[in-house]
Order: sequence, then C-alpha cells, then structure tokens
Amino acid sequence: MVISTIADGIVRTIEGARDTVNETLFEPVIRLGVTGLARSGKTVFITSLVANLLDRGRMPQLFAAAEGRISAAYLKPQPDDTVPRFEYEAHLGTLTAREPHWPDSTRAISELRVSLKVQPNGLLVGLQGPRTVHLDIVDYPGEWLLDLALLDKSYDEWTADVLERIETRSEAESYRALLDATDATAKLDEPEAQGLAASFTEYLQSARDNGYYDCTPGRFLLPGDLAGSPAITFAPIRDAANAPRRSLGHEMARRYEAYKSHVVKPFFRDHFSRIDRQVVLVDALGAIHNGPRAVEDLRGAMTDILSAFRPGTNAFLSRLLLGKRVERILFAASKADHLHHSQHPELTAIMEALTRDARDKASFAGAQTASMALAALRATTEETLDHNGAKLDCVRGTLLDTGKQAAFYPGQLPKDPSHLLGPARERAQAWLDQDYQIMRFSPAPLTLKPGYGPPHIRLDKATQFLVGDKL
Repeated sequence: MVISTIADGIVRTIEGARDTVNETLFEPVIRLGVTGLARSGKTVFITSLVANLLDRGRMPQLFAAAEGRISAAYLKPQPDDTVPRFEYEAHLGTLTAREPHWPDSTRAISELRVSLKVQPNGLLVGLQGPRTVHLDIVDYPGEWLLDLALLDKSYDEWTADVLERIETRSEAESYRALLDATDATAKLDEPEAQGLAASFTEYLQSARDNGYYDCTPGRFLLPGDLAGSPAITFAPIRDAANAPRRSLGHEMARRYEAYKSHVVKPFFRDHFSRIDRQVVLVDALGAIHNGPRAVEDLRGAMTDILSAFRPGTNAFLSRLLLGKRVERILFAASKADHLHHSQHPELTAIMEALTRDARDKASFAGAQTASMALAALRATTEETLDHNGAKLDCVRGTLLDTGKQAAFYPGQLPKDPSHLLGPARERAQAWLDQDYQIMRFSPAPLTLKPGYGPPHIRLDKATQFLVGDKL
C-alpha cells in the first residue's frame, strides 16, 4: 500500500506539472471553488455568476467587462469527465420562470466551465490578439470541507470533541441516552451499529436545522451513493481505544479510519487540492438571528474551514514543484438584499470580525483574503417607512411561506462587531438589547433585457477580486 501510494503521488505530480505548463503557455485555467454551509446560497451564486458573465450589462466593477476587453463568453465542456455537470440551464430556468422559485440545494460536487475571450491590456495590447481564459467553477458542499479537519484526528480524538460539544445540546438527547446503554467492548452487532449511526445522523440533521455548523462527518448529512455503506455506519462511542478486536468499539474506530481513507482523502486529492481561488458563502444573518451560540459556532467553523486550505501564491515554479495553493479567498455574507443598503457596512464589518482569525492565517501564508456583503440574486426592493415618528429603512419582497408582499425591518446591526462577538464568545443565551429578525423571501419575477444578467448586489465586485487579475 505504501509503494502504491508513493507511485500514485508521483503520477499525479507529473500530471499536475504537465497541466501547469499547458495552462501557463497556452490557455490559462482558473479553478474557482464555491462552497458554504447549508442554506448559504451556493447554487444561486453560481447560476447568477455564470449568467452575468455571459451577459455582462450588470458587471461594471469587473474591470475587463467595463473596459470592453471581454469580447465573448460561452459555456464549454468541462475538463473532468467523472464529475457531474452543474445544471446551470435548469437552475436559471427555475429563477426566471413566470412563477420563480429557489433551486435545490447543493448535495454533491459538480462543475461548469465558462470560457472568456479576453483582449489583453497594458503593454501587450498592440502586440497580442485576444486570448481564451477558462474559468472552471467547482461547486461542493461546505459540510464536506469541514471533513478535511478529520484527517488530523484519530477516532478517539474526534469522539472526545463530539461528546464534549453535545453534552448540553437538546438535539442530542436521544443519542446520549442510546450511548449510555452502549458497551464498546461488546461483540459487534450490526443492527446495533446501524442504530447508533442512525441516531447520530438524526442529531446532526437536527443540529444543522437549529443553526449549528460543526456537523461532521458531512457525508452523514449528504450521503449520496454511500448511503447504507459501512464507511458511514459509525458513531462516536466512549472507551473504544481499549475495545478488543471484533468488538463494537474496534469496528467503529476502523470504519472511521475507512471514512477518512476512502471518502475524505479522495475528495481532497481529486478536487480540493486543485483549486486556485475560493469563495466561502456564509449566512451570517441567519446565524445572528439564531443567537450568540450560533455566531460563535460559525466563527469556529470559519477558522476550521480555512485550516483545510493551503493558502499562498501560485508562482509558476512553486506550482510545478509543490502543487497548487489557494491564492485568493473571499468570505462573503450572502443574502445582503435582506437588509437595506444603509446596513451593508455593518454586515461587512461583522463578516470581517467573524473571519479575522481565519484571514490572518491566510494572509500570513501569502494569500489575499477579503470579506464582503453580497446578494447573488436580488429578491427585494428598498423603501423607508415612518414608524412612531421614526424613519425605518426596510426591504420589501414576497414572503416565501405565504406568497404575500411585505415590508420588513430586521433590526439595527451594531456598528461595533464586538457587541455581537463578545456575547457570542461568552456563550450568552440571547442578545441583551436587541432582537434580530430574518425573513425568507421568494425570488422576484425577472424581466431581463438583452445583454443583462440577473440583478445582484456586489457580485461584480466579488468576481473582480476572485478572477479579475487574470483577465
């Protein structure tokens, strides 16, 4: 196994070097990873990004588009034949239908290639004709990204972390009761193992629904074709380290290691390690609405997410010898259209504070990072209303649950992010002086003019940060 692993690594290094030379000398390729935790808007982000690259009328802050240097953009077959294609046309259809609705969430990895015909600028403008730049967009669930942290943890270490986290969580009450009746040293009984895994999965699903972000292993929530396999039929149980062979505890530890070897490592090797640029979408408003513990949990998740990256600079020689590194990482607070634009600076400041630890580590390694509030598809309009003699900056949209139009004021975000992060770090049960609300809006009906993609907030600015230097 060691020899085959070394051989596989050598082959992949040679293939990577060949691809690097081809991309550098001929048609550059940018692999953009798009991820985020549940309900952060990954599918909508990619759909709107592609639509606005194909029709660039709403992209003034993408400099190559504003300068007229992008002469054409078109979809091409993706380079990875074994990765499902991102269903761009179907998702755009749901958003532009007469009665639009949000597309289904990301449940597996997918990919799409957008090719741009770009005229160079600067000194090369008169010496070189248009060149083709390929943008490969890789969509994958954020839950899978958090799994990469498991590679550095043994089964006992992971178990200790999980059991400490769930000790006081009501969502884990049923699993804790089942765990108390479990003997790790008893002989393996497959129905018992399946019952433990099912109960632990129910906890993970409930925890995610209630605003927790530390829900690993991620494939328990999005199993795909692994459903029912031994690789995801395990759970954290006490005293497994001392369990004899063929016991329940020994088998749980073995399956955990198999999960890392056969699920997590291939994802890192085949997809994640090849990414050049990365956007991490965050539903920060949802976390604020769920309270201080959700905000602190989100802050920890952002730090864990960045620990999975190898940030740095992709100089040609370093790429050739060491493999790719993520050069730019954007942490984006999605659903900015749920706030009046007057509060967007506060949301951006909160996002910067939430990701401070993560961004500092990335910057130290040589990567460029940024935080931003954006909406990939604008679903609301803004208006100012009188309320008891005061002016309230509101947003108006169609409520997802009732289908009715409503104006909404979510509350005033603090100008100092420490007013949120302080109580969050102290594990306060609720905000002391404010109640932050959130509404779920349906997408607004769209009438798109020729040459214009869907309306958005700062999607062009985000695109400029992520790939503008390559255009």
